[in-house]
Amino acid sequence: MNIVAQHVDHPNWEACQPIRIDHYWSGELAPPARHAEARICWSNEALHVRFVCAQHEPLIVSENPRTDRKTLGLWDRDVCEIFVAPDPENPARYYEFEAAPTGEWVDLGIVVTPNGRETDWDFASGFTTTAKLDGEQLTIEMRIPWSEAIPKPRPGDVWRVNLFRCVGPEAPERYLAWIPTKTPEPNFHVPEVFGTLRFVNTDDTDNRAD
Repeated sequence: MNIVAQHVDHPNWEACQPIRIDHYWSGELAPPARHAEARICWSNEALHVRFVCAQHEPLIVSENPRTDRKTLGLWDRDVCEIFVAPDPENPARYYEFEAAPTGEWVDLGIVVTPNGRETDWDFASGFTTTAKLDGEQLTIEMRIPWSEAIPKPRPGDVWRVNLFRCVGPEAPERYLAWIPTKTPEPNFHVPEVFGTLRFVNTDDTDNRAD
């Protein structure tokens, strides 16, 4: 599916299956004013992810955003996230991508081991992001180029993924997930619950996430 990079309104998005993000990490249904929808498409150059979010409350963002480098701690403010595990047999090795309404971003390499989580803070994917706030609708797009870490898939390949949204000032009610992790405290880093992303021949149909 050929998506022009950073075109949040490109018509080809409509051919990609919508993914609802409407539950808190706990599994409880979130109010509609915090719901979001994500779509994932792919091109010859990159993986493309678009979030369309209801935005009925003031944005929680940095007053002095920096977009020329990754912003650690971005997860403490409003942000959309995707965790991607290209090897479905090893979902404990995955990559975290975050994008904020300000254009700030974070990309990290993650390995979950029996002894805890190991983070590659210097992981550099080269991904880019763009955002648009239109009234009470926030749209965030990510473009993640193919690389050794994120290899270009073939039709029929299956990856493991999860998608998230952080919105609002109050924890723990600010943490939404496509597939809730249902941990005692908010925690997105639970690869065993990741869903599947199926890459299909885009001449025939759309990608499938389930």
